[in-house]
Amino acid sequence: MSNVLLLVDDSENNLVSLQAGFVRSSYQVLVAHGGQEALDILKDQPVDVVVTDLRMPDVDGMGVLENAMKLPTPPQVLVLTAFGTVESAVDALQKGAFTYLTKPVNLNELRAQVTKAMEVAALRRENVELRKQIDKRYGFEELLGESGEFQTMIQRLRAIADTRATVLLEGESGTGKELVARALHKNSSRANQPMIPIHCAALSESLMESELFGHEKGAFTGAAQQRRGLFELADGGTVFLDEVGEIPLTTQVKLLRVLEAREFLRVGGTEPVKVDVRVIAATNRVLAEEVEEGRFREDLYYRLNVVHVTIPPLRARAGDIPVMVRAFLDHFAAEHGKPHLELSKRALQKLMQYHWPGNVRQLRNVIENLVLFSTSPVIDMEELPEAMMSGQSGDLVVPLGIPLDQVERLVIERTLVSCGGNRTRAAEQLGISRRTLLRKIKELSLEA
Repeated sequence: MSNVLLLVDDSENNLVSLQAGFVRSSYQVLVAHGGQEALDILKDQPVDVVVTDLRMPDVDGMGVLENAMKLPTPPQVLVLTAFGTVESAVDALQKGAFTYLTKPVNLNELRAQVTKAMEVAALRRENVELRKQIDKRYGFEELLGESGEFQTMIQRLRAIADTRATVLLEGESGTGKELVARALHKNSSRANQPMIPIHCAALSESLMESELFGHEKGAFTGAAQQRRGLFELADGGTVFLDEVGEIPLTTQVKLLRVLEAREFLRVGGTEPVKVDVRVIAATNRVLAEEVEEGRFREDLYYRLNVVHVTIPPLRARAGDIPVMVRAFLDHFAAEHGKPHLELSKRALQKLMQYHWPGNVRQLRNVIENLVLFSTSPVIDMEELPEAMMSGQSGDLVVPLGIPLDQVERLVIERTLVSCGGNRTRAAEQLGISRRTLLRKIKELSLEA
C-alpha cells in the first residue's frame, strides 16, 4: 500500500503551496480544508503522516494531534507554526507530534521531515505485524481445540480480530468467553491499548452507571471529585462486557448511545464525553429469548449482535479434551514446580465420557487439583474426582408431565447439592449469574 500523506490547512493558498511540494513524490496525498475535515478523513481511512497548521478556526492543529494520537495506529504528525507560537509547538511535541516547522515553510526541509516520518510509520506497521506473529501468549493459540467446529470458530475469530466490529459471544459458563475476548483484542491493532473487562453481574444497579460512565463532582452524596468511568479508561482500546444480559434496562439505554454515537454523559454531567472503544459482549443466556421476554432491549441487542459467535460447550467437543489435558498438565506442573506428569489412558477415557457442566473452567480446575496431589508420574483413574469415578455425568432424569416450576426446583436443588452448597459454583454450572440464583433460591424457598 502506498504511503498516505494528509495536508491540513484552512487556507486554500497554503494548501496549494504544500501540495506543490509533493507533486513528484510517491505518496498518496490527501488534503483537508480545516481541522474538522481532517478528523473526518482520519476516521474513515488509515493515514501515515499528517502535516497540519496549528491555528485554524474550527478544530486547531492541537485538536487534530490529540485525536490522531487516540487512533489504534496513530499517524506521525508534523505541526506548522508561526514564529510567535513556538511555545505551543513544543507543547505539541510533548503530546506526541513527530516535529514542528516554523512558517514560512522551507519545502525542502518539509519534504525531508515527511520522508523521515514515513520511515517511522513504516517501522511501526512492521512492528505491529511482527507482534501479531510472536505474541502467542494471549493469541488464538491459547484457545485449545482441534475439532472441526472449534477450528471453524477460530477462523471466524481471526477474520474479525483486527476490525472495529462489535462482537457478541454466547456460550455456557466456563466455555472461555473472556479468553476469546482477550484473543480478539491482542490480535487487533488496539493490542497496545487497554482492554477493560466489566463483570456486569457483579455491579449493583445503583452503582452500574457511575462505574461504566463515571460521575462529576457533587453528582450524588459522596461524589467528592470527578471520576472517570471504565469506558473512558478504555479509550482507544476494548471494553469486554461479561454477562451483558444482567445490565438493567435503564442502563441499557445509555449503553446504546455509546454504541451509536461513541459518546456518553458522566453521571451529573452535561458535556458529552467522546470515546473510541471496541465493545465485545458475552452472555451465558440466549439474548434473543431475553428480548422476547422484555428483559433486554431489542435495539441494543442488534447493536451488540453485529458479529455473533457461539462457543460450544466442552461436552460437544470431547475430542478436544486430550489436547487440553496435555496443555493443562504441562502448565500446572511448571507453575507448581512439579515433575512432568502423564494421564493414563483409562483416566483420559473417563474424562472424555464426563458431562462437564462447568466446561473448560471445570476441566482446568480438575487438572490443577490432580497435579497438586498426584504422588506418581502417571495419574490413573483412581485419582479422579468421585463423580467421574462413579460414572455420574451430571444428567438429571425428569418424568414427563412434571410442571416446569418443579423441574426448575429439582435442577437447582440437585446442582446445589452436587456443589456442596457453593452458590457461586452452582450458578456457573447452571449458566446463570449468582444474583439470579440467589433470587431463585428465595423464590423456591431453598435457603436451607
